[in-house]
Amino acid sequence: MLRNDQLEQWDRENFFHPSTHLAQHARGESPTRVIRTAEGVFIEDRDGNKLLDAFAGLYCVNVGYGRQEIAEAIAEQARELAYYHAYVGHGTEASITLSKMILDRAPKNMSKVYFGLGGSDANETNVKLIWYYNNILGRPEKKKIISRWRGYHGSGLVTGSLTGLELFHKKFDLPVEQVIHTDAPYYFRRENLDQTEAEFVAECVASLEELIAREGADTIAAFIGEPVLGTGGIVPPPAGYWDAIQGVLKKHDILLVADEVVTGFGRLGSMFGSEHYGIEPDIITIAKGLTSAYAPLSGSIVGDKMWKVLEQGTDENGPIGHGWTYSAHPIGAAAGVANLKLLDEMNLVSNAGEVGAYLNKAMTEALGDHTNVGDVRGEGMLCAVEFVKDKDSRTFFDAADKIGPQVSEKLLEQDKVIARAMPQGDILGFAPPFCLSREEADRVVAATARAVKTVLG
Repeated sequence: MLRNDQLEQWDRENFFHPSTHLAQHARGESPTRVIRTAEGVFIEDRDGNKLLDAFAGLYCVNVGYGRQEIAEAIAEQARELAYYHAYVGHGTEASITLSKMILDRAPKNMSKVYFGLGGSDANETNVKLIWYYNNILGRPEKKKIISRWRGYHGSGLVTGSLTGLELFHKKFDLPVEQVIHTDAPYYFRRENLDQTEAEFVAECVASLEELIAREGADTIAAFIGEPVLGTGGIVPPPAGYWDAIQGVLKKHDILLVADEVVTGFGRLGSMFGSEHYGIEPDIITIAKGLTSAYAPLSGSIVGDKMWKVLEQGTDENGPIGHGWTYSAHPIGAAAGVANLKLLDEMNLVSNAGEVGAYLNKAMTEALGDHTNVGDVRGEGMLCAVEFVKDKDSRTFFDAADKIGPQVSEKLLEQDKVIARAMPQGDILGFAPPFCLSREEADRVVAATARAVKTVLG
């Protein structure tokens, strides 16, 4: 389509895109797609292509696109009060209301909500609070954070270190020394194919115990993990994993941070992944589903045990020295209030569980027997298909073959369905909006089967 504007040229000349091959994009070797509008599970670009977004943006547009209730709440808040800060006890009706709504839905041991803008800054906040907590308790040496390989917790200095993916470390001088990593609970990629799930969990626990013994429990402050591994492959934990890990952490007085940026507010068919898997966290990280990405907002939900120590710290040292200009931004908070109301009114958490289970079952039936499909897995409205060169020996393709990206490209090209080629493996990920219907799920599955056949036969 011929156009009389220069948007694509301006894009290449001026726009620094995140997670992009910068040189290829600047040279015009990768496409510029300008998204114009969206509704439900569909987005539309300015060339009129209507695409079924089976990844909800970046796992975040949970209530679906085009919800006028949220748009109107944002507009009304902007007209009434576009901004005021949250320092020294200031608040807005929206930020105070949203805090209560979050705690009404959170696990019972949680106490207060600190607001930021994105998951990365929320996890930066968490680490600072954990360090502060241990300083107040007179344990200045207890500062290391255990994360897991293939976990995703952000792109900042500390949060990029917590992330256990090579791309986020390479050439950035990460991870920082206070962050250490343990095994991912990724049963499909276990080294010993003869292991049962229970044996694999025992190995993960033993590996964690060895790490703690090597580093010294008196140096380790916290363990951070996603209830379901997200960007590292969309990997639900093996049975018994979280119970076993929590036993180790409690024994060594190590705090637990549940990163629920992806799973929070319904993606697993439960309000929180912590509830879903019986996790008892000291801090919960929230973001994406909090506003369904209609406005930037994140949060750190602080548990009762930590909160009492934070209060003690300010009695001893004065006001806490942490804050962002945009903490509890009223427009983001208004979007959050409207979003959580919609989740309830439209029964979307239940739909995520029911249609998500249908999607996973249908995907397994369609592709589970394919000679190059090693695993179909998921939980709630999360699903992944992992490709292998040889199924029996579980031999993986060479990374240079880019099988996952090829399937993702064909899915888009042939059927206008968006899925995500996940990093560090040939893994195709799905995380649709919660409003996905069974008919739309059928379309996603059929399109995926066609794309797999085109690329792999």
